Amino acid sequence: MFKVDNAVIMAAGTSSRFAPLSYELPKALIEVKGEVLIERQIKQLKSAGIDEIYIVTGYKSEMFDYLEGKYGVILVHNPYYLVRNNNSSIYAVKDILKNTYICSADNYFSENPFESEVEDSYYSAVYANGPTKEWCMQYDNSGRITNVTIGGENAWYMLGHTFWSEVFSKEFVRILEEIYLLEETADKLWESIYMEHIDRLDMKIRKYSSEVIFEFDTLDELREFDSTYICSTRSEILKGVAKKLGCEQKDITLVQAYKDSTNEAAGFRFLCGTKRYEYSYKEKTLKEI
Repeated sequence: MFKVDNAVIMAAGTSSRFAPLSYELPKALIEVKGEVLIERQIKQLKSAGIDEIYIVTGYKSEMFDYLEGKYGVILVHNPYYLVRNNNSSIYAVKDILKNTYICSADNYFSENPFESEVEDSYYSAVYANGPTKEWCMQYDNSGRITNVTIGGENAWYMLGHTFWSEVFSKEFVRILEEIYLLEETADKLWESIYMEHIDRLDMKIRKYSSEVIFEFDTLDELREFDSTYICSTRSEILKGVAKKLGCEQKDITLVQAYKDSTNEAAGFRFLCGTKRYEYSYKEKTLKEI
């Protein structure tokens, strides 16, 4: 058994698919069923006896500052969150990785999944009935992950937290340092780096019910989980859009973000009644499409 030394919660990304709520505050700071997402996760970690918690910030980092005083967490800023994928957040905390939980700030756990002692390095998984575009895992009789494919069918896929033993952490950091400055590394998720070096990185699958781990990529997905967002999105942008269109916020559905030519968040498209609209975040304009 490995005694957990600390936890890292990654909260640097812009969560552009979560527009327009993510234009106004980081996704980790939205309230779900009465609790701020990242605060719920911090409390669950502390309840499991894990007090050394690092939050890696980037986008709107100043909005996380209050967590230091409220929970005693340690904030680590990732200045490269716009030009690199989440491998840069791992790099930002590489010197503190031991027996460590690596968490995503936007996960909601209906039950506390954290423990003070863990048997092996693992990645949490949820089962997909039928086809899925998620990252699906194959594993041997011992539960060791042997391959990961993007997309699959009737398979266990990556969702939620992961635990790294100190041996795993040291080997992953060694690999990351070897390839970090390569141009092709910048866009890679840390999971992609793991997949490419899976022969050097022992990790098992840990299976969870789909009723335990949740992730919301869009406003519509959040509304399915927390019905209070149907009539009140907590978004000043959507309040203004609804007022301009003479509709209720609940009438605004199928919200999809889009990016500009530089790959930055530019606005979102949505359905209101039978009509499709586009809102430009940069120009603050609304038009029917």
